[in-house]
Amino acid sequence: MAGSFRWPTPPHFTAPPGAAVTWPEECLLVHNDGRTLSGKLLRFLPHEGRVIFQSGAGHANGQEEAPLEVGFGSIKHLVLTRPISLTKHERSPETLPGEISGSPETQEFSVETSDGERLTGETMGYVTEKFGIFLFLVTKSRHLQRYFIPVQSFKDYHIGQRIGEMLVANEAVAKDDIEAGLQKQKQLRSRRIGEYLIANQVLTPEQLAEAVRRQKSLPHLKFGEVLLQEKLISRKQLDEALAKQSKDRTVPLGEILAKAGVIDQETVKLMLARQLGIPFVNLNDFQVDPNVVKLIPESIARKLSVMPLCRTESTLIVAMENPTNWEPLDILRFHSGLQIEPVLALTSEILAAIDTYYGTAMLDTNVSELASELEQQHDPEESPDEQVSDADNALVRLVNKIIVDAYRQGASDIHVETYPGKKNSRIRFREDGALTHYLDIPANFRKALVSRIKIMGQLDISERRKPQDGKIDFRKFGPANIELRVATIPTTNGLEDVVMRVLAGAKPLSIDELGLETDGLEHLKRIATEQHGLFLICGPTGSGKSTTLHSVLSYINTPERKIWTAEDPIEITQEGLRQVQVNSKIGWTFAAALRSFLRADPDVIMVGEMRDQETAGIAIKAALTGHLVFSTLHTNGAPESIVRLLDMGMDPFNFADALLGVLSQRLARRLCPKCKQPRTAKAEEMREMLKEYCLGTVLKAQAVMDRWRTRYADSSGKFTLFTASGCRDCENTGYSGRIALHELLVTTPAIRKLIHSHATAEEIATLAISDGMRTLRQDGIEKVLQGRTNSPQVRAVSS
Repeated sequence: MAGSFRWPTPPHFTAPPGAAVTWPEECLLVHNDGRTLSGKLLRFLPHEGRVIFQSGAGHANGQEEAPLEVGFGSIKHLVLTRPISLTKHERSPETLPGEISGSPETQEFSVETSDGERLTGETMGYVTEKFGIFLFLVTKSRHLQRYFIPVQSFKDYHIGQRIGEMLVANEAVAKDDIEAGLQKQKQLRSRRIGEYLIANQVLTPEQLAEAVRRQKSLPHLKFGEVLLQEKLISRKQLDEALAKQSKDRTVPLGEILAKAGVIDQETVKLMLARQLGIPFVNLNDFQVDPNVVKLIPESIARKLSVMPLCRTESTLIVAMENPTNWEPLDILRFHSGLQIEPVLALTSEILAAIDTYYGTAMLDTNVSELASELEQQHDPEESPDEQVSDADNALVRLVNKIIVDAYRQGASDIHVETYPGKKNSRIRFREDGALTHYLDIPANFRKALVSRIKIMGQLDISERRKPQDGKIDFRKFGPANIELRVATIPTTNGLEDVVMRVLAGAKPLSIDELGLETDGLEHLKRIATEQHGLFLICGPTGSGKSTTLHSVLSYINTPERKIWTAEDPIEITQEGLRQVQVNSKIGWTFAAALRSFLRADPDVIMVGEMRDQETAGIAIKAALTGHLVFSTLHTNGAPESIVRLLDMGMDPFNFADALLGVLSQRLARRLCPKCKQPRTAKAEEMREMLKEYCLGTVLKAQAVMDRWRTRYADSSGKFTLFTASGCRDCENTGYSGRIALHELLVTTPAIRKLIHSHATAEEIATLAISDGMRTLRQDGIEKVLQGRTNSPQVRAVSS
């Protein structure tokens, strides 16, 4: 059980079927403090920077220890101890020895860890990811052991022959250039020399214009001729690749050669940039001219994988993965009406730039510039009551820009707040649960701004005394596939505020990514696979209930099941679900939809919310008649949800028989992994957390502390907590994204007896905790000790 992560295989090697990772996997886990633990790797979660590990030591009574959650920051390296074998891809007999794309059977490696220790040996290939290195160490018996070293745990590493030596040996680069690269590398130790040689990159339009001017004096060669000239492939390999390409002209030659294991694409790009004089553009730092983006339609840019960058007189400069492929240039010339000059960029950067700039191509580059343009078009002394035309082009582009920026920044809501007199209107985004300032707009434009939003949401612009609700399909107005739920609220002095909820067609998370602890996740999966019953998720608005519901539905969404959902609004879509948007204005309520579903042969029913007694009653009857029903409630905790439904008049015996469990959740802000600062926890802090953890429960403080020491303390018994610092990645907030805190109550025979007797929420909670339920506060404290959030965030959402 390891989520969707697949342990990699090194390039140019094939693993037999028996070499695949089977979870759990026997492993050794070496801590930064030198401790070595043997046991089983239950889950490997690299994108979250943690693993779930089951120690093999066991307790004195013979029982297994509880699984440990270990962050990458605590791991020196991790070894899968089961040996495997790998087979190198067969190569053409005409492949030249010593070519740059080739690699020996094994390579020497050296990794210097952050504490100064050096790990050396032989590896059969390797794989680098942003979160660490995967090595395949050769044992004395010539089998392989799989090593993983987190990026936090090493200072530097060196594998095989250095790229500079390889390039000189193949006469691809002059020795003087290598020495220049080594000198630069001393200043930038975090970058390897191969990166430096391709990093004489174009970063500005001025540099690009000069590079293109130099390029025109060089001869243009076909892609295959370049590879032959550099002795990177043989004639036979080229002919075979060209034969394959003739059957499908949409596949680039370089991609065909790379898939065949003949050549490495990054080396090809290096050769193109150096030998042909083709400019290499760093799109991550290059400021694309938004006006030239309009010259090439988005559909063409995506189909051809090209990104228009800038223009010089009658020439449009575009970034391409393979500038020697001239076929797309005629298409680009036709659409732009300009001469086309291709330059080189990484494919990943081209695709990212298309996503970024085509999302804002019609909006100009800076929201402040749009606001200034709008203000310059009108008299600053104009009375705030003089409404600017809502058809004003600058105003239209400004509203579009606000919506797209909210979408790109991951905001859940856009707040437009108007004030009387000449006070500026304020626009704020809700990001990760907190409101952040985005823009101030002069009072002159407040009515026009609100009117423009009303027009987009098909609301009555003349009605300012009553609140209105509507929806915006942004595809009709801008370049992004976004839907917004709009609410206008009358305020003082005849003004209106607007709140827009951003519904961006999100995809469900994997159930393994919800953040439940191991036992809770197993309980949730078991409940999700029941044949019938009722499962509820509760929490306030914005606590992630819909996300969790869809993650559970995704887990059981198979062709054998018929799943109906009634939602308001539909925020997440899934193929295979039959999703219905309710509309109470026409009588199409949750209760009406639920009745219809029962006549449509369902296996699983999801009702977006139990808003009334009628909906709850029908859901319980459906659960008792052989259907699995999911729904949500706006309650504070799992025990309170049970009492709420009883207070709504539900029959306690039917309700108890139908209920499978209740999950309560909140969202706390996650500490930014790039800048969070570790510190040793004070004894007083630990006592306070322990007191909060045990408050109102029968838990023994000493037993809890002993468990914490086993899981989270270092060898000296000290605990590490983290402080929100702030960096560019998190916009100096110290937080990036959110994590869920959970409280899962599983219905047991004893819980059912309490429901029969109309027990209080406190009585139900006491019994559930004694059965192993972890409260919201307790789950939050565990996540504080794991270094994923901090105490103020947990207290704020679980009080």
